[in-house]
Amino acid sequence: MNAPDLDAVPRTAAPVHPTHKFKLLLQREFWEHKGGFLWSPLIAGGISLLLTGMMIVFGLVAARRAAANGDFQLDGINVNGLDINQLTSKMSAADMAQFAQGIDLTLFLSSAWPFIVLAFVVFFYCLGALYDERKDRSVLFWKSLPVSDAQTVLSKVASAVVVAPVLALIASFVTMLGFMAMISIVVLFHGGNPVTLLWGPASPLKIMASSIAWIPVYALWALPTVGWLLLCSAWSRSKPFLWAIMVPLFAGIFVSWFDLMELFKLDSSWFWSNIVSRMLLGTVPGMDLVSRDDFGQTGGHNLQDILDSVSPASQLASLATPAIWIGAAAGALMIYGAIQLRRRRELAD
Repeated sequence: MNAPDLDAVPRTAAPVHPTHKFKLLLQREFWEHKGGFLWSPLIAGGISLLLTGMMIVFGLVAARRAAANGDFQLDGINVNGLDINQLTSKMSAADMAQFAQGIDLTLFLSSAWPFIVLAFVVFFYCLGALYDERKDRSVLFWKSLPVSDAQTVLSKVASAVVVAPVLALIASFVTMLGFMAMISIVVLFHGGNPVTLLWGPASPLKIMASSIAWIPVYALWALPTVGWLLLCSAWSRSKPFLWAIMVPLFAGIFVSWFDLMELFKLDSSWFWSNIVSRMLLGTVPGMDLVSRDDFGQTGGHNLQDILDSVSPASQLASLATPAIWIGAAAGALMIYGAIQLRRRRELAD
């Protein structure tokens, strides 16, 4: 008996694992929104470095001009040149500690630009995530694939609360290192040792650790806003931006106008901070810190208080607050609603 021809035997394709499908969906979201997810934070970091470089140049020119005119003084003594070692030699231990805190705060602020852009990128990405695919009719193609509505919507959620923040985090790290490199060059060319004057006192690794600890906090805190925006994106037939903005705002105005929160012995400000704010401002990094009861109790009168408020321990402390989990649950319900609407919604007008 002849052996069967294996090439003639029909073969059934192996089923695709759900995790592989989800990975492909994430890749799709990244490539379709690469400009917002990747390039926008990098460009924001580049603008931060450009402005920093301009300020350094202006500062050096002004310092040299003041030294040439005899107006540059240190402890009442005229300094003829811009010598970093000479300028820092008379600083006390307390002054050096404050100097290190100033460097850390400057590092934090200079690397925050990608996160500022992140707030807008995630907001408008979620707002158009389900509306745009109906508008350009690409939803017909994606619905023809063996991918469920739940997988599609959850891939957009993961892109908003994980992929985009991680890419912004990388852009922030690049910006921070670029800033340190620029300052190190200035110190090196003006008689200073960057290792002992900058890299030693500064705490870039601690700031990076704070940013990494912030990722899970952001993912949970942003869920109510992400869920609401996706719900509006799946429901509205036109102008999802107006629906997403006006409904919470008019609800807040209505509650405030008729003092409805007094029925629960609460002030109207509670509705604005816990409902309206959570629906619209959850994509803004740091909003979880602002809403916490213990935020600012140290007074914020010095640099150390500000740095402590963004430390890894302070970031993770937000996970112990009930508000973040209640909001996450509400966001999950709205995401479920967006999945159901995508399953039934017709094409956008």
